[in-house]
Amino acid sequence: MSKTSNPRKHLQKNNETTTDSSASLQGVIVKALSGYYYVQPQHDRISSSTVQCRARGVFKNRGLTPLVGDDVLYVPTENGEGTVVELLPRHSELIRPAVANVDLAILVFSVHEPALNLQLLDKFLLHIEHAGIQPVLCLSKQDLSHDPNSKESLQEEALKSIEEVTRIYSNLGYEIYGTSSVEHEGISPLHERLKGHVSVFAGQSGVGKSSLLNALVPGLTLETNEISNRLGRGKHTTRHVELIDIGGGYVADTPGFSQLDFTELGISDLAYGFIEMRELAPECKFRGCSHVQEPGCAVLEQLAAGKIEASRHEHYITFLAELKDQKRRY
Repeated sequence: MSKTSNPRKHLQKNNETTTDSSASLQGVIVKALSGYYYVQPQHDRISSSTVQCRARGVFKNRGLTPLVGDDVLYVPTENGEGTVVELLPRHSELIRPAVANVDLAILVFSVHEPALNLQLLDKFLLHIEHAGIQPVLCLSKQDLSHDPNSKESLQEEALKSIEEVTRIYSNLGYEIYGTSSVEHEGISPLHERLKGHVSVFAGQSGVGKSSLLNALVPGLTLETNEISNRLGRGKHTTRHVELIDIGGGYVADTPGFSQLDFTELGISDLAYGFIEMRELAPECKFRGCSHVQEPGCAVLEQLAAGKIEASRHEHYITFLAELKDQKRRY
């Protein structure tokens, strides 16, 4: 189960510690495992070496926990390791997976095999919007749309998926990238988009997230299960998040992000996650309108006029029923 914290409400004030800045160095935590934090020094991004650090006890006393993705100050120790002495302010935080300072979420959906599921796409978008992170849509396996060796029905389904996503989501302002790991199509533009950011990749199993990482990072060449083990997703490994340096940016895979529920969302949060409803809500007659059957609802008016995609509103109604059912059970 994945849960996201909403930085609009829950972002920690984690810059309360102080240290002697003249003795400390800045870096980013790229892995946390068994009480150790592996820090990539800011001054040494070219090298793949990290500094194994412990954290100051004062963090625990103040209820602070260093996370993968945290920008930190650390002090080298005599044994070649280090001590994290200060957490620099976060601008975002995910609870599960536990990672800080993510500012891009790459939602990977294949145009076929598995078939593109718009309801699942809307569910991912809902959670990412709620977390306050910029979503980017990536349609993988684009080669299936023009592969002469593919059946004509598969090509048609792939083309239909591309056209449908482009029509619905580009009109809402979402960025869409088409990629093929097989043909290396669209990899360079996506890589450029990731530079300067900490990104998470999310999407259902089988859409090609691992193949995409292989294509983005020359020399990575790990099999899917090897990537899973490296990032703590193997059957017999500890589940943890690890940032992969892709050259100019970091990418974190997201264990557990394929199972989403609404336990942390309220009805207003649900509507907020649909960008078109968020923009129209101030025009509704009643404050707190649920956009279901209220008179004077701007969302329903735009829906009737064909200016809101029917599938989006249908998915919203489905999620609303799911949310209400969960609230009753809890």
